[in-house]
Amino acid sequence: MDWAQARFNMVEQQIRPWEVLDETVLNLLFEVKRENFIPANWRDLAFVDMETPIKQGVTTLPPKVEARLLQELHIGATDKVLEIGTGCGYLTALLARLARHVYSVDIDPELTELARGNLSRADIRNVTLETGDAAQGWNSRAPYDVIVVTASLPVLPDSLLSQLNPGGRLFAIVGDAPVMVASVMSKDGAGTVSRRVLFDTQTAPLQNAAQPQRFSF
Repeated sequence: MDWAQARFNMVEQQIRPWEVLDETVLNLLFEVKRENFIPANWRDLAFVDMETPIKQGVTTLPPKVEARLLQELHIGATDKVLEIGTGCGYLTALLARLARHVYSVDIDPELTELARGNLSRADIRNVTLETGDAAQGWNSRAPYDVIVVTASLPVLPDSLLSQLNPGGRLFAIVGDAPVMVASVMSKDGAGTVSRRVLFDTQTAPLQNAAQPQRFSF
C-alpha cells in the first residue's frame, strides 16, 4: 500500500469535494497518519470512503465526516474539548492538535487502551482518556468549549448542552435511522442555543443514549 498516495487521494477525492477547504484541517490530515490508528487487519481500509472497522461491531466515522466536523467546530488553541466515544483515537488526535486539551471518554475499556497506545506512539500528550458512560456528558471535567459525539443520538440530551461554556459548540448526529442529521449547536453568552444543520448521514447509536418519548397504542 502506498500510504502517501492513498492519503492524497482521500483528501482530493473525498474531503475537498465535501466542502472541506480549511487549509489547517487539510494539512492536519496529512500530518496525523490515519493508518497508524486502525488495527492491522483493517488497515487497508483506512482511506476508503466508509466507516472503518476498528473492532467487531465498532467503526470510526468516515474520513470526510471527521474532516468536516473539525472544520465546522472552529477549534482554537485555548479550547477544552470533550469527545464522547474515543474509538481508535484518531479523531482524538486531530482534536488534540487543534485544542488546548481533550478529555475523551469511551464506555469500552478495550478501546480506551487501544487509543492510549495509538496516541502515545503519535506523541500526542494533551489528552486525558477515561472509561465510562458519557451518554449524558462527563460532568466531572465540565464545562467545555467543544463537545464532539462520535456516535448518533436519538435525541440530544439537555445535559450535554448544559456542559458547554458560553461560546461553546457541540457536534452531534441526531435522529433514528434512516433519518439522521449532523448539526453544530452553539451557545451564546446569554446561554441561548442555536443549531446549524450540516448534512444528512447515518451511523450507529451511542450506547445508553437517551431515548425520545415513544407512544404505544
